[in-house]
Amino acid sequence: MPDKEQIALMGHLMRRAGFGASHEELAARAAKGYEATVEELLHPEEQEAVDMEMLYRFMPGYEGALGPPLNQAEWVYRMINTQRPLEEKMALFWHQLFATGNSKVDNPPELTQQIAMFRDHGMGSFRDLLVELAKNPAMIFWLDNNGNHMGAINE
Repeated sequence: MPDKEQIALMGHLMRRAGFGASHEELAARAAKGYEATVEELLHPEEQEAVDMEMLYRFMPGYEGALGPPLNQAEWVYRMINTQRPLEEKMALFWHQLFATGNSKVDNPPELTQQIAMFRDHGMGSFRDLLVELAKNPAMIFWLDNNGNHMGAINE
């Protein structure tokens, strides 16, 4: 049984590398050990992905929905239910760093696709992330690159 200090240390880790954890999860992770938990966080592909079926069950007609509130609901659902907290935390970090927004892009599915790209590439090579971001339709529109053409770049 882990002591209070181990649980406090694990709580700090899970707040920094994710969105916190229940006391039961903290105790289970503390029993696994700090190093093992860090390795688990750094390799999200070894954890099960979020089961989105529960969201779709309670929000019929959600799949393919076209609106910021529903797209936000999907992401919050993922953040709350993920077994890959660092992956979601990094997606949030990159989303905050490389600002795009519905106020200009006005295409929630494109923004959702961009967040998925941050989720897929956010813990890998920074170079690869930037290459993917440069090809991302939401970022292209956000930076007005859709209006660029030969002889008039950066319009």
